[in-house]
Amino acid sequence: MSLDFTPPPDSVRWRKYAGRDVIPLWVADMDFPAPPAVVGALQARIACGLYGYGEPWPSLVEAVIEHCQREYGWRIEAEWLVWLPGLVPGLHAACHAVGMAGDGVFTATPVYPPFLSAPLKARRRLMTLPLVRSEAGWGWDFAAADAIMRSSRLFLLCHPHNPVGRAWRSDELWQLAALAEKHDLVVCSDEIHCDLTLTGRHTPFAALAPEIAARTITLMAPSKTFNLAGLGCAWAIIPDAALRHAFEGATHGIVPQPNVLGLVACEAALREGGAWRAQLLDTLRSHAARVEQVVNALPNLSMERVEASFLAWIDCRELGLAHPAAFFEEAGIGLSDGAAFGPGSAYAQYVRINFGTTRTLLDRALERIRKACTA
Repeated sequence: MSLDFTPPPDSVRWRKYAGRDVIPLWVADMDFPAPPAVVGALQARIACGLYGYGEPWPSLVEAVIEHCQREYGWRIEAEWLVWLPGLVPGLHAACHAVGMAGDGVFTATPVYPPFLSAPLKARRRLMTLPLVRSEAGWGWDFAAADAIMRSSRLFLLCHPHNPVGRAWRSDELWQLAALAEKHDLVVCSDEIHCDLTLTGRHTPFAALAPEIAARTITLMAPSKTFNLAGLGCAWAIIPDAALRHAFEGATHGIVPQPNVLGLVACEAALREGGAWRAQLLDTLRSHAARVEQVVNALPNLSMERVEASFLAWIDCRELGLAHPAAFFEEAGIGLSDGAAFGPGSAYAQYVRINFGTTRTLLDRALERIRKACTA
C-alpha cells in the first residue's frame, strides 16, 4: 500500500495533535486511501446531485449475502439484515433490546470502550471478566466465565478481539457457545474486524450452528476493512424474528438510516475491493511483524502476536509508569490509553498502537518508542 497523502482537515486522528510533533497512532482508522472502485462509485453518485433519503437496494443486499457466503461459508437471508449507521449504535441497541433495567451484560476485558459504556447507558449491570495472558497468548478463563454468565442476560463478544488482536478459534467459540446456551444468553458479536484476519479464515459466531444463530446478533461493517468509517454504514444479522423485532424496536426513532454514500461505498467495496484488500492484508502482516519485532526486543515492553486487525496491545508494566500513554505522547507518539479498555485503572499500564499507516511513518514511530524506552 502506498501512502503519499496530506491528512484531511476533518480527520479526528490527525487533528488531535495538530501543530505538534506527535505521530497519531491511536483511533482505529487507517491512512490508506479507499479502493479505487469505491472512490469511482462515490464520484458517480455525487455527480447526480441528489442526496435525499436512501435505503438499501436489492443489489447491495445481494452483495452482503454473497460476501458472507464467499468469505465465511455462511448462508444468510435478506430478511435477517438490519441496516445501521455504524457498529456502536448496534451495541447500544442490543443492550436496550435484551432484558430489562438491572439485568447483567457480560463482556471480557480489555475491550473496545463502547462495550463498557453501552450497558450502563441502557441501565444494565456491566459484568466483566479479564482475559488471561499465558505463554499461548491471550485467552479465556472459561470456568470464571461460566460463573459470571449465570447472572447475565446478554454477552457482548468482540470477535476478532479489539485490542488484544485475537482471532478466536472454532474450539474457543464452541466453548463460549456452550456457555451461552447453558445460561440462555443472547450473544451480540462485534465482528467489524472479521475481514482483517491475518491468519486463517474468520468463522462468524452465528455460523457455528442454527441454534447458536438463533440467539445471536452479529454486527458487521465495511468501515475498518476498506477505511470507510466516516461514511456511516453497518448492518446487523439477526436470524431470529423475535430478537430482530426487539432490536429494530430499540433503534426506532433514535438510530438514523445509514448514509446513502456509505451504502454506495459498501456495495463497491464488497463487489470490487477484493484485490485491494489482499494487498492491504499483505501490508498489515508486514507491519504487525515489524511492531512485534521492535516491541518484544525492548526489555520493558511486550506484546502478543496480532492475528487480526491493524491494532496491537502493548504491555508497558515493566516501565514502572502510572501513565505510559502520556509518557509516549511526550516522546512524540500518540497511542490509545489502555485505561479506557477496562474498569477502573486495570489497564492503565497498557497502550494500543494503530499500525495502519505507512511503513515510513510506522518505523519513525517505533524508533521514537525505542528511544523513549531506552533513554
